[in-house]
Amino acid sequence: QVQLVESGGGLVQAGGSLRLSCAASGSIFSINVMGWYRQAPGKQRELVADSTTHGGTINYADAVKGRFTISRDNAKNTVYLHMNNLKPEDTAVYYCYADVIYSSGGYYPRADFWGQGTQVTVSS
Repeated sequence: QVQLVESGGGLVQAGGSLRLSCAASGSIFSINVMGWYRQAPGKQRELVADSTTHGGTINYADAVKGRFTISRDNAKNTVYLHMNNLKPEDTAVYYCYADVIYSSGGYYPRADFWGQGTQVTVSS
């Protein structure tokens, strides 16, 4: 079907920067939305940012506006998350997701796919 592979997490000091990458591959017909969620220990998974392929709509969580930027390389089915001025409260596992129409046995179903998650730790 479809696989999402993330990279770029790590440990950084407060005020630092990281860039996350996520590449989608497999039986992709089209991608409607790609984005990032995060889940901190003891908290629910929350939307960080997402981007529609057609129309160019971008959404950011209030907590990251002005610090994080989402970008896409549609030719490579890849989404990036540029994170600047990181804060300890940004510490979480970051998950890439994609809303995909894929080919399967002559059909074209639509589903959400998720990456395995990448840890981002911001020290104070």
